[in-house]
Amino acid sequence: MSGIGPVEPGEGTRAWDTTDDATPDTAPPPHPPRGRYAQVYARHRRAVLAGATAVVVLAGGGYLYATRPTSAPTPEPTPRETPYPSQAVVVAYLGPVARSEGTPRGRFGFEMELSVRYGPAITVDRMTQPYAGLSLRTDPGTPFRIGTKEARKIVVTMRVLECGKAPENAGLPFLDVTLRNTRAIEAHSFILGERYARDLSDALRVACGNDSTSSPKS
Repeated sequence: MSGIGPVEPGEGTRAWDTTDDATPDTAPPPHPPRGRYAQVYARHRRAVLAGATAVVVLAGGGYLYATRPTSAPTPEPTPRETPYPSQAVVVAYLGPVARSEGTPRGRFGFEMELSVRYGPAITVDRMTQPYAGLSLRTDPGTPFRIGTKEARKIVVTMRVLECGKAPENAGLPFLDVTLRNTRAIEAHSFILGERYARDLSDALRVACGNDSTSSPKS
């Protein structure tokens, strides 16, 4: 008994070929881009796209910045607060007052100028001096008012009460002034300088002579 071999194709038939009817699993790869610049673009396509995106983002940000709503302008600083009166007032010494005929030697006067540098008007409530042997009054009398528009001149008149209690040499004489404005009331000492010290010492020497223990000359 003979064996059965593979069936041979008969005449008029063709062999079963599976390769002709097979469907490929994947599409064929694309043809590489032609040209040098196309190949560079292909290799760096992602970097080019990222750069283009960044340009678009920056352009959009610049537009938003240019069209942003502007904030309100910064307000002007408010005027500085009301100063303490001693910080705003100036007391300047102008010089001795010429003696009129018949004025006692124990009485003499000095002219002062008071001004307000800034802030509200200031009232001078009181003006005194530190020596027990002297008395003091002002013209105009206290209280008086000083504004910022114009300085005010006053006359300070002193009288020697007792030479022994008056300074022999007024080295740093000062005036005690009580000042008031809308912020505070202050007692402040004003040193009027060397010229005032010299004129006061001269007036005391004339009033009391060389003997500081004597009564003032009439």
